[in-house]
Amino acid sequence: MSNSPESLHKVNFASPRGFAATFKSHAKETLFPDDPFKQFENEKRPIKKAVQYFVPIFEWLPKYNLKLFRYDLLAGITITSLAIPQGISYAKLGDIPPIVGLYSSFVPPLIYAIFGSSKHIAIGTVAAASLLLASTIQEKVSAAADPKLYLSLVFTATLFTGIFQSVLGFLRLGIVGDFLSHSTIVGFMSGTAIIICLQQLKGFFGLTKFTTKTDVISVLHAVFKYRDEWRWESAVVGLIFLAFLLFTRHLKKRNPKLFWVSAIAPMVTVVVGGLFAYLAHGENHGIQIVGHLKRGINPLSIKDLNFESQYLPVTLKAGIITGILAMAEGIAIGRSFAVLNNYQTDGNKEMVAFGMMNIVGSLTSCYLTTGPFSKSAVNYNAGCRTAMSNVVMAIGMMLTLLLLAPLFSYTPLVALSAIIMTAMFGLIEYEEAYRLFKVDKFDFCICMAAFFGVTFISMDVGLLMSVGLAILRALLYVARPATCKLGNMPDSTLYRDIEQYPAATGIPGILILKLGSPIYFANCSYLKERIMRWIRDEADITNAKVNEVEHLLLDVGGVSTIDMTGIETLQELRRSLEVNGIKLSIVNPRMGVMEKMILSEFVDKVGRESFYLSVDEAVEACRFWLQESKVSKNDFSVHRTEV
Repeated sequence: MSNSPESLHKVNFASPRGFAATFKSHAKETLFPDDPFKQFENEKRPIKKAVQYFVPIFEWLPKYNLKLFRYDLLAGITITSLAIPQGISYAKLGDIPPIVGLYSSFVPPLIYAIFGSSKHIAIGTVAAASLLLASTIQEKVSAAADPKLYLSLVFTATLFTGIFQSVLGFLRLGIVGDFLSHSTIVGFMSGTAIIICLQQLKGFFGLTKFTTKTDVISVLHAVFKYRDEWRWESAVVGLIFLAFLLFTRHLKKRNPKLFWVSAIAPMVTVVVGGLFAYLAHGENHGIQIVGHLKRGINPLSIKDLNFESQYLPVTLKAGIITGILAMAEGIAIGRSFAVLNNYQTDGNKEMVAFGMMNIVGSLTSCYLTTGPFSKSAVNYNAGCRTAMSNVVMAIGMMLTLLLLAPLFSYTPLVALSAIIMTAMFGLIEYEEAYRLFKVDKFDFCICMAAFFGVTFISMDVGLLMSVGLAILRALLYVARPATCKLGNMPDSTLYRDIEQYPAATGIPGILILKLGSPIYFANCSYLKERIMRWIRDEADITNAKVNEVEHLLLDVGGVSTIDMTGIETLQELRRSLEVNGIKLSIVNPRMGVMEKMILSEFVDKVGRESFYLSVDEAVEACRFWLQESKVSKNDFSVHRTEV
């Protein structure tokens, strides 16, 4: 009789690590996946390196030179020309005084230049967050009825946004933003773009009355309810501006080198519109204008913050929801440009930067800002090299506030509506939605939940519906993990999924299953039932009894962790298999899984000889035992015959 085969490589049954070591390892992987402290090892001046890490301007400013400044100067001037009309437009969209929109492009960019890690993000206000902020706060206070209180709540919500973003960044909880999936953002932004475009009909028709609700039905109802206020003059002017802006976008698409035409088009619209309204006395013909804009830089707004208990819930809600949205958009855009230019941005440092600029902004008469895609794309195309382009923009906005602000008082609201509509057309990503439909139907459903929720209910409800559906999907992945049967690839020692690779063949008497997810209380029952079904299916395939499968190999290399319920389930599975004459073997358990198996005495109960380092070694061992079993049966039959 042959001896038991020796494994070429031994499974490591080392003593489990202590609690402190395990906790340190898990905390590091959860909170510090990028290992930011690695750079401080063997550093002669760790304090200087730490300051450069937490305040990035100290890292790139000493290396700055005139050659880089030439590019940043051009980019900064270009985005300033875009920041002025966008600042006024998005402020009006949020029922915020237009001058506050200009303030918000002065202080926050300076703060971001100090703390931000992206070279290409251009800081400013965004349409979606402006509208979401307005719709949330106006659940409690109307901007028309009490504009001073409304503005104070906007500043307070911005402060909460900044605190929320900073805390997430300092605690390195960027995982919160990961719950806004790509599908959710596509659906939310597309739905928001539709709503914002429809709301601009107020400016196009010169309406003075309108709804504060954001759903499609309410907006369209308001447009036709006040049709007696429609002014054809305003509509004609609006269509002319819209046609001009769309033409410049078309030029940019046809020839990307002409991006600057599209970039300065909003500024041209504002200037031409202002001259037209002033010379033609537009107010007398139903063309409404922005109104007085006072000269001067941001006044302090500390005294305007409102922490009264009756308003605290709405400001907290507005601050957190808009904060998550703005944070996700800004980080995603920063990462996109970083990939294009082969450098990395730290999501947690970006959250700190966004948080700091919103905290300081809320104290200096600014409302919510982030890194909007449109302005950042212009900044990138204009050739910016560092965050200095934000400093140039801030200086440009300061000069505008000190010298030119009153000149924008005659800007027609219909011109701002045309600017907003043009920007929103680019956010309706129907091609991306179709791609989601082709690739992943569930992702498409998540996208549509956000889209229809935003357009027909409200922005916050649409966002929560989509996030809820995405979380439900994640829970389904945990509760119903995928398993597959492995087979041997011809002329190799490789074992692959037989469904994916039809050439892979099963091993007689041996069933090899691969588990590819953590084993938790939520999926234990399912896994046990699924494994037993694999065994029954194997018996049906061979037209034999269940015990034709004599060895079950579980490849757990993809199982990152296991809880006590999971270990108990494996124990129950082992007992059920033994009743049917099937031996359970474990292949390639990871360190964390093995430690729990040792501590729970599962290893002792199953036997160390049932653990293998690779599927191939496990199969060879099982073949040996099958051969031994066959020889034993033959010897027994011969003995009975002789008797």
